[in-house]
Amino acid sequence: MRRLRLRTVLLVVVIVPTVTFTPLLASGMSQLFGQWRTEKVQMDLATTTVGRPAADLFFALDRERRLTAQLQAARGGGARERLAEQRAVTDRAVRAFRPLTSLDPDDAQEGLAEALARTGRELGLLDQQRRAVDSGWSSARQAFEYYSGVLESGLRVLAALSNTGEGQVNTTAQPLVDLLWIADMVGREDAVLARGWPTGRLTRSEYNIVTEAAGTRNHLMNARVVPALTGQETRYATMTDGQAWRAMTTVEGRLSLADGDQVRLRDDSAEWRSSAETVTAQLRELVGLRFEHLGRVGYGHADMIFTVFVSISTVGVLALLLVFFTSWRLTSVLRRRILHLRHDAQELQERLPDVVARLERGEDVDADAEVRMIEPTGDELGELGQALNLARRSAVRTAVRQAEQHRGFQRMLQRIARRTQILIGLQLKKLDELERRHEDPEVLEGLFDLDHLTARLRRYEENLVILGGGQPQRRWRKPVRLLDVLRAAQSEVQDYRRISIDVEGELWIAERAVGPLIHVLAELMENATTFSKPLTPVEVRAAPVSRGVAVEIEDRGLGMEPEQYDAVNALLQSPPRLDMMTHADDVRLGLYVVARLAASLGLQVELRSSAFGGTRVIVLLADTLVVDRPRTAPEPDTVPQEAATQEPPRPPGTNEALPSRARGRAMASVTAPQASPAGLRPLPQRVRQASLAEELRVPEDTPDDGGQESWAAPEQPARSGAMIGAFQRQSRKRRAGEDVPQTSPSASPEPTSPTTEDR
Repeated sequence: MRRLRLRTVLLVVVIVPTVTFTPLLASGMSQLFGQWRTEKVQMDLATTTVGRPAADLFFALDRERRLTAQLQAARGGGARERLAEQRAVTDRAVRAFRPLTSLDPDDAQEGLAEALARTGRELGLLDQQRRAVDSGWSSARQAFEYYSGVLESGLRVLAALSNTGEGQVNTTAQPLVDLLWIADMVGREDAVLARGWPTGRLTRSEYNIVTEAAGTRNHLMNARVVPALTGQETRYATMTDGQAWRAMTTVEGRLSLADGDQVRLRDDSAEWRSSAETVTAQLRELVGLRFEHLGRVGYGHADMIFTVFVSISTVGVLALLLVFFTSWRLTSVLRRRILHLRHDAQELQERLPDVVARLERGEDVDADAEVRMIEPTGDELGELGQALNLARRSAVRTAVRQAEQHRGFQRMLQRIARRTQILIGLQLKKLDELERRHEDPEVLEGLFDLDHLTARLRRYEENLVILGGGQPQRRWRKPVRLLDVLRAAQSEVQDYRRISIDVEGELWIAERAVGPLIHVLAELMENATTFSKPLTPVEVRAAPVSRGVAVEIEDRGLGMEPEQYDAVNALLQSPPRLDMMTHADDVRLGLYVVARLAASLGLQVELRSSAFGGTRVIVLLADTLVVDRPRTAPEPDTVPQEAATQEPPRPPGTNEALPSRARGRAMASVTAPQASPAGLRPLPQRVRQASLAEELRVPEDTPDDGGQESWAAPEQPARSGAMIGAFQRQSRKRRAGEDVPQTSPSASPEPTSPTTEDR
């Protein structure tokens, strides 16, 4: 449940009550609907479908039973014609009833299907019984028993129809069945007496049938029918108190046993016939009325159940909808409030970077004004909103505090770097004085090494200034040749002797780009020498291209993986904001310096894999950074003096923007072809305070261009000779393949070849 989304949880809250309430409602509705349908089907069977056809068949067979007995007693007097007419009536009733004998509905009364099937089987023998009667093969007793059996089966059908699941319907239907039993008793008496009137006698068995039927009839009427007729006693009293009922009772009372087993009948056949037919007609009328009353009671009860079903269904559905919509509404309100809180949190997420960016630009930010407070409420969500308010205010205040700390750290870093630059400037000045004072070649060689190390140290201090948000302080007032820029960058690299420079044509760089470009190229050259083997060359080539000037720096190191190239190129294209505390141990800090300076100048720097397995760095200078040759520029074969004027370091406390870069070991090594020993270039010569690499072999008669700014004080003739002699000795040793010892105690050993992981 903890991993479910809020929308899912709220949806479950809505669905669970609905799903729980729906089966209960459906179960109650299903029971009511099933009860209504069952009573409806049973009432249809009891009244119209089976009940009335069964009653019609009952009265038809009862009359045919009496006429059959008359025919068997006396075949004359039109008995056969009356029987034939009645048989036609019975056949119509049988045809209406016979399809019902195979009826077996699901909701029918219990035992109805069995009673219908039995009645159907007995009706199947009706034609056979009639033929036996007509041919004289069937006795009066056999015919009487057959018809009585069929009538009894029909009464069982009606009894099954009265056995419904509702007590009130059963109470109403039971007198109907009793009335039919009374009619059957009257019919039995009538059939037996019809056989005895022609002879004037009854056998003992026939007499017993009459007396039993009369007793059963009176018992049913007095004990079962009349007590159940609440509100209808008058109608039945009219029948039992009527002349026909009394006449029939009088005839029955005259029957008595004579001597032996015979019962002598008086000539009361006409009176009996009239009263029996009248009572039978009255009973049939009462049965019809009872069917109507049963229909009213049964269908009324079914309609009541249907009304309850509709009412409960309506109320249940409305309650279900109420539960659903109430739950949905409450969950929607809850979800809307939670989403509002999420929106406020997202607003902080969106506004906080803007606040941080404004802080980085040095703007003052009011933490309380930048946070839109959530209106408090008295519930748990209100408490959550208050906690969110506190968190938002704390986040903004923390961002403000961190930005202030970052700016303070930048100012401190710049202040320290500026102070160090002042010391470096003093050190360079002191070295200049020493170089002017001493003429011993060995001493000068050591001083020149110290001068070289100091130039590198100056670049590292400039890195600190750039990382602290400032810019390099070296400025040039006139354009400088690209070759001089490359030599100046070469002079700031520890293994500058491994670097060969090749420039196609005479290219000049705009004065505003000289200082940053020297810094960028020096960082890239130092990376190339650092991340390649000590004796492998590093080639630097520069040539004009369609969109400016391209400078390639290629080494023969180990290179990097494609993913590392992609990451470095992405860094160079979009320099991120450097967090000093996070990247304090990052070996790629030099990349931040290169990226910052390249972004400020519009340079395009890209690292690629070299064909020699190392790394090739391509620096593309835009057309705006390349200028034409100045009119006062010296000839290409002259020794250029330092045209750069180093601005004094800024006093502590100045603040500039921060690009971040550490020592230049982050660049991948790039290989270049091994230079031929026969084509070795002369070793570069350092000019005091110049940081501009020159070839070691410089013609002594190089004229000084008066229009060019001097990068160093004019050399004294004696010192110049000593310097040239020292560099010539070193050059001869290098050309002869001898190891050149490090005379300066501060000289660093050759770096070991780094691995790809070191990059």
